[in-house]
Amino acid sequence: MKLPSRLTFPILGIPFPILGVALASALTLAACSDGGPKGPASGAATAANPVGVIVARTEPVKLTTELPGRTVAYRVAEVRPQVSGIIQQRLFTEGSEVKEGQTLYQIDPATYRAAFASAKAGLSRAEANHYAVRLKAERYAELGKKGMISKQADDDTTAAFKQAEADVASARAALEKARIDLAYTRVPSPIAGRSGRSTVTAGALVTANQPAALTTVQQLDPIYVDLTQSSVDLLRLKRDLAEGKLQDLAEHVVPVRLLLEDGSEYAASGKLAFSGVSVDTDTGSVTLRAVFPNPQADLLPGMYVRARLAQGEIEKAILVPHAAVTHDRRGNAVVMVVGAEDKVEARPVTTTRSIGDKWLVSEGLAAGDRIIVDGLQKIRPGATVTVQVAGAEATASAAVSAAATK
Repeated sequence: MKLPSRLTFPILGIPFPILGVALASALTLAACSDGGPKGPASGAATAANPVGVIVARTEPVKLTTELPGRTVAYRVAEVRPQVSGIIQQRLFTEGSEVKEGQTLYQIDPATYRAAFASAKAGLSRAEANHYAVRLKAERYAELGKKGMISKQADDDTTAAFKQAEADVASARAALEKARIDLAYTRVPSPIAGRSGRSTVTAGALVTANQPAALTTVQQLDPIYVDLTQSSVDLLRLKRDLAEGKLQDLAEHVVPVRLLLEDGSEYAASGKLAFSGVSVDTDTGSVTLRAVFPNPQADLLPGMYVRARLAQGEIEKAILVPHAAVTHDRRGNAVVMVVGAEDKVEARPVTTTRSIGDKWLVSEGLAAGDRIIVDGLQKIRPGATVTVQVAGAEATASAAVSAAATK
């Protein structure tokens, strides 16, 4: 029997293909509702993420700053001749240590010895004339009292005596000048220190007070270190001291430590000796000068160093690990803390400087705040978390518990 191309249920009035599709859909939905996979129940609570926290606490912190600087000799003396002549000898080794008053050069003294002898003879002549004139003046004075000589003769004798006294004084001055010139043929070191390179050799002609130094002597123990600090930092430091945020150092003695060019630390510590009273208009910095002992001459003039200076002490400071501080889109520092009901809070903070592996936080935190340091990538503000003690604090807490148990 040939079936009709289109069947229709007379009761429902629905074409057969449409009814088949509807039945298939109903069976599929029934199968899904009975044996298909089931999702989480509506409104079910999500498990809280565990986070590691540390508890913020206050502690005294000594603040230091690191400044660049250069070493400078404590004293520098440029050795120059004070009389003219030929250098006979150089009596020191270049680069060696010399003592104060040690002879460095010897200038030919022959002409100066002759001048000294001549001045000495001149003094003897003046003294002999003075002796004769003095005796004559004494005789004329007695005769003048008796009226045996004229007043003019007495006055002339008195004037001749005063002239003889002046001649003696002049001869003595000339002798002293000749003696000084003879002494200046020996060129000594004005200070104790390390000698530099000699600019002349034996046989060289030098002149009195010439502009070129024969050599230079530098005192290296102790030694200066000139440091530069920004005027902005100096003003901030003074303001913090005035407002009481920093405690001034005892007796106003500022200790200084040095880092050498190779990164090693200089063994001896120094102290701040001078602070510039003006600002360099080119660099906007103030010069600070520190003094360091240098018995082994490890520090030489011109070396580049970095100095660590103590700037004061904060009695109640809060330090936070670097890992705990993040930044928002505007670059502001933010710390995640666990607040009431173990919910995460984003706390804006102010960090003033880095001390080791921690930030010094001046605003935004208080003692007792629970700071999240572990699990930051799994949380967001407002989420509920499970609190665990993190890192070193967990180890210390375990050690205290074990000791208490024993």
